Amino acid sequence: MVKQERAVRTRKAILTAAAKIFEERGYRAATISDILSSAGVTKGALYFHFSSKEELAQGILHEQDQWLSIPDRACKIQQIADTVLLHAYRLQHEPMVRAGVRLSLDQQAEEVDRRGPFTHWGEIVGELLEKAQAQGELLPHVSTAETADVLVGSFAGVQAMSQVMSDYQDLLARVAALLRHLLPSIVLPSVLAAVDITTTRADIIAGELRPSSAEQTAARQSVLAS
Repeated sequence: MVKQERAVRTRKAILTAAAKIFEERGYRAATISDILSSAGVTKGALYFHFSSKEELAQGILHEQDQWLSIPDRACKIQQIADTVLLHAYRLQHEPMVRAGVRLSLDQQAEEVDRRGPFTHWGEIVGELLEKAQAQGELLPHVSTAETADVLVGSFAGVQAMSQVMSDYQDLLARVAALLRHLLPSIVLPSVLAAVDITTTRADIIAGELRPSSAEQTAARQSVLAS
């Protein structure tokens, strides 16, 4: 058990270091030597978990894909807004998410399958839109598949612009503006009137998902015991 927990910590340290290097330098300029130095592990330890730089990049994309599950909302449009706002919040606060986004948009990462995050986003948003449609929250003309594709593509563009313009500092404001412009074209006015898409909503969602003090204490005790 101790050996297994140590291996998990080592893998996490490698991914964290790789995320930092990929975010700073991009896929092509990042090297295994840089990642080893940042992670403070041996080459053998790295190759035990990841066989190549490509596999490391895929590992980061997979980690970035691990969504903090948002509690189910009665209003599915609110759940979509919360999902988008939470991802924007994570981009501002989590290096792993920023690295995953940079990799997914990095055209020089030719050997990396960068479709995963876009596919995952589309599936989540598309499923929520289908539920919203079934509950009568959408306007009659809406195609859920087309709308999911537009929302995912629009968010990708907004976050890329925010990264260039302000290093993500204005991302929540830009995402809230995106939702204010997009949602009225697909959502019934009576439903939209009750949906919160303000920037402060992201802090509320993050607070819901933040571990309690008891959970944090248990996690620290687990680490100390190992």
